[in-house]
Amino acid sequence: MLTDNRDVKIINLDKISYGANPANLREFEGDTRYRFIRGDIADKGIISEIIQQVDVVVNFAAETHVDRSIANPELFVHSNILGVFNLLEVIKLKNREIRMIQISTDEIYGETLTTSFTEDDTLKPSNPYSATKASADMLCLAYHRTYELDIVITRCTNNFGPYQFPEKLIPKTIIRAHLGLKVPVYGSGMNIRDWIYVLDHCEALEKVLEKGRSGEIYNISSGNEFTNITVVRKILELMGKSDNLIEFVLDRPGHDVRYSLDSTKIRRELGWYPRHSFEEALSETVKWYIENEEWWKPLLTEKIIHPTPWLLEW
Repeated sequence: MLTDNRDVKIINLDKISYGANPANLREFEGDTRYRFIRGDIADKGIISEIIQQVDVVVNFAAETHVDRSIANPELFVHSNILGVFNLLEVIKLKNREIRMIQISTDEIYGETLTTSFTEDDTLKPSNPYSATKASADMLCLAYHRTYELDIVITRCTNNFGPYQFPEKLIPKTIIRAHLGLKVPVYGSGMNIRDWIYVLDHCEALEKVLEKGRSGEIYNISSGNEFTNITVVRKILELMGKSDNLIEFVLDRPGHDVRYSLDSTKIRRELGWYPRHSFEEALSETVKWYIENEEWWKPLLTEKIIHPTPWLLEW
């Protein structure tokens, strides 16, 4: 994210896989502070070149979709473990002064039925995606302690907002309802997630970048816990659509019941708090997708139109 500081420059490395869309960054075309490089974090050559030019690495790069990890775990090992290993190795060898922010996930803690996880809780990942993210976190902590690299880890709950790839629950529901298609919901829809608006997450990351203590982990959450079926019904209500569009489908293997994070640490130590209510942010998100068909229509695939069982979600 570019700031008002004219001295800040951004190098964006992205391999442009299925979840990427170059159209997201059109507003930065011609901005001399922004440079795009197409490449993979698992490519040490590219990382070695870039690392000489930056002071901070914020690693968003990852395969993220749980269903895809069940279908093909190898891709997740490649990006989420080997890619992070390459980053750490290059930083260790080329520029130990760099600060690295590793973007992790609440899913690495596994499910919890009654409590909220703190940063010190045991990791119990339930699927290949969360297992690879947990592995990356362990590598980061080991490189911090062994090689004294400046690394901070953040673990966030479910993001939503504009520009989110259509395979995720909220944009998928909006788009399918807008097209008059059935909205698939896993199992009974009673799985619980905590939702955070993407801009609140970005502001939390800015706080961590500026004030986070090296070697620390910061949970990021809003406290917006809802069942999946509640979220889908809220969207349909905002769109003036009938609940008859809901279609319960076969649940995916090992589907965690509830994720919940205690974000007291980042609030107390860094002074971050979410600024957007779930209802207002959801309304804005629905409005954005309805008004920006030209953005998501090129991303539609056969699997969006004709959903399959859990294997690829659609």
